[in-house]
Amino acid sequence: MSPSSLTLAQFNTAPAEDLEDPLRACAPIDRWTGAILAGRPYADVEQLRGTASALAGEWTAAEVHGALAHHPRIGERAQGLAAVEAAHSRAEQAGVEDPGAWVAANARYEERFGTVFLVRAAGRSQAEMLAELERRLALDEEQERSERAEQLRQIALLRLEALVPA
Repeated sequence: MSPSSLTLAQFNTAPAEDLEDPLRACAPIDRWTGAILAGRPYADVEQLRGTASALAGEWTAAEVHGALAHHPRIGERAQGLAAVEAAHSRAEQAGVEDPGAWVAANARYEERFGTVFLVRAAGRSQAEMLAELERRLALDEEQERSERAEQLRQIALLRLEALVPA
């Protein structure tokens, strides 16, 4: 199952195996998706989102790092991703006007932190995202690890909101 969106009733009653891929497209962290599924049924969408947010706050650095393997670099076309993840990525990066501007920026970030730059791109312009990259280059490793986790949490919750809208 790869739905574009579900009602809360559909989410609550669908077989778990039908929801695993759509939830992994929100955040590919098995412990998170499993706990969300185990928490069903949800009384309302706010409870679902609150649970998902709280669970995301418990992600380990290793889980966040593993999830980054599923995120393309800003400015690059999503490749090798499941169709749902690729569609999310394309929509979220709509503010990228000049993909070439990201080549050097991504390289600087990766040289500094050893991983791809992750930012909630949805609703942000290219200038805003580049400014965020510059700000984060000045952070220490622990601060940046926290920033990456928060950005992944924001991305996951936006994608969950698209999967199960209010």
